[in-house]
Amino acid sequence: MRIRAVLFDVDDTLFDYTGAERAAITAQLATEGLQDAFPSADDAVKLWHELMTAQYQRFLDGELTFPEQQLARARAFLATAREGSVAMDDATAREWFTRYQQHYRTAWRAFPDAAPALGALAAAGLRLGIVSNASLASQRPKLREVGLGGFFDGAPVVCSDQHGAPKPAASIFHAACAELELAPEQVAYVGDRHDVDGQGSRDAGLRAFWLNRTTATATAATTATAASADASPEATHGVTEIASLAELVPLLCAALG
Repeated sequence: MRIRAVLFDVDDTLFDYTGAERAAITAQLATEGLQDAFPSADDAVKLWHELMTAQYQRFLDGELTFPEQQLARARAFLATAREGSVAMDDATAREWFTRYQQHYRTAWRAFPDAAPALGALAAAGLRLGIVSNASLASQRPKLREVGLGGFFDGAPVVCSDQHGAPKPAASIFHAACAELELAPEQVAYVGDRHDVDGQGSRDAGLRAFWLNRTTATATAATTATAASADASPEATHGVTEIASLAELVPLLCAALG
């Protein structure tokens, strides 16, 4: 069946989350006087990413709200950086995380291939949308800030915080398809995680694309996940791997005939 719309993940697909996270925590070390708290900046970045992954999963599992996972990350990071210090109260943790967010927002960037690909797909008559394991309140401003918001005006932007279930649940993909008034087989999905995005959208009946950016910003966790998924023929069946969003355009536009 002909593809009539394309849904995208946001973080590390359209938006360089990993790069912004690295820049932000590195700047935070300097402004908070924590440069000597870790053997190297890379060690601090690694810890921060591990804490983000763990606490964000608790948010996705419904254990924490979106703001609560932020405070949990700040507390855990400072507990390591300032060994033996008293645990921060909510107000102090919130202030610390707010300062981190200022650095993070300064580093917001879309990937260079994002706007050209979105423009080409829209020009070819394909409708666009978002399915993200995040909060709508965080993703809409982010897309506007990095210059991509206009591509999704009036488009479905379905986020797990509002939907009530995260990827890879089929229901979140189907919710976006329902907003488009299209059957899942008429919709493509593009994301940077093979398991959650590639396999999840495939199993929900969409045409699945795994964006595997082989750049210095790729995290060890993502690489390990991808390697594990690739070990299984069942995992890769029905998931098309691409190295950039530029590759997506001819693949989908050719299908339009």
